[in-house]
Amino acid sequence: MTNNRDIPDSTVEFAKSLVDQARKVSLDGFRKNVEIIQKNDLSPVTEIDRNVESYVRDMVAKTYPSHGFLGEEFGSLNLDAEELWVVDPIDGTRSFITGWPIWGTLLAKLHNGLPEIGLIDMPAIRERWVGICGKSCTFEDNTGTLHRCQVSDCETLAQARFYTTNILYFGTGDRPKIESLLQQTAVPRFGGDCYSYGLLASGHVDLVVEAMLEPYDYFALIPVVEGAGGIITDWSGNRLQHGSDGRVVAAATPQLHRAALDLLQDI
Repeated sequence: MTNNRDIPDSTVEFAKSLVDQARKVSLDGFRKNVEIIQKNDLSPVTEIDRNVESYVRDMVAKTYPSHGFLGEEFGSLNLDAEELWVVDPIDGTRSFITGWPIWGTLLAKLHNGLPEIGLIDMPAIRERWVGICGKSCTFEDNTGTLHRCQVSDCETLAQARFYTTNILYFGTGDRPKIESLLQQTAVPRFGGDCYSYGLLASGHVDLVVEAMLEPYDYFALIPVVEGAGGIITDWSGNRLQHGSDGRVVAAATPQLHRAALDLLQDI
């Protein structure tokens, strides 16, 4: 179910201002000698991840004290609040720590559990997508020019430009399904993290399939993809929410989405 209520312009502008400042914080540590810490799940984190999340959390608390907050690094606060902000400070930390510029900051605003604003910000390449769920999505290029986003009209796997971050992120039961997608799609590619979903919104990619995602990984993607006319669900075709299993499929058209689901469910 899409959140179709009217969203105040001031809330959207606040969200943009948060990622403006987050961009400055993250770029200050990019390709610098920063400490890399291994978390309990063996994924890397840096002080830059934590600094970005702390800034966003503090600004939300000061501006909207009744709103809840969920972040990757410091957990949740008032998770059951009617208004909830969700941030992944650096989506693609492995790219960040290896100097690869394809990493981003994800910010979502939820109302009653439904994402209504989503931002994908790519600081190192100065690109940004802003999605209003079910209504619109805009892309800001590295010159500051705004472009309205529209997904492609691709309907078949045989024509699809397909992205997934890494084959190693799939369990042994799911890996054959991804290998089949790699064989059946026209242009299979690896990498991208959140960037792939922005490219899908802009019509350059047709299909993205991933696993092992958390709510702070996917909530911001929903308004971007849906605002551009695309579809994003779990592998069963259900809407993504708290408690989803982390397996995500985003597609440009209902036909392509159905074809991907049929393959992911049948093998």
